[in-house]
Amino acid sequence: MNKGIKEPIRKKWIWIGLVIIVLGNVPWYFSDSMVEPYIIGFPFWAFIILVFSVILCAYLSWICLTQWKIVEDEEESEK
Repeated sequence: MNKGIKEPIRKKWIWIGLVIIVLGNVPWYFSDSMVEPYIIGFPFWAFIILVFSVILCAYLSWICLTQWKIVEDEEESEK
């Protein structure tokens, strides 16, 4: 019965990917001189944060859609 159930919390690669994306989302690795370059009207560090935020949203959505199979799906199909 529980053969088809997948819980992503038990997969280490998901957590590793999440930590890498979150660390990339924090601008701690930029120097003070990185404020000057502008890309599409944003400072470079803000553009990088925006890109990593979109990557984080896409990654979490992908995990929820493909890596998570819970019991409710089976219970709904039985009704």
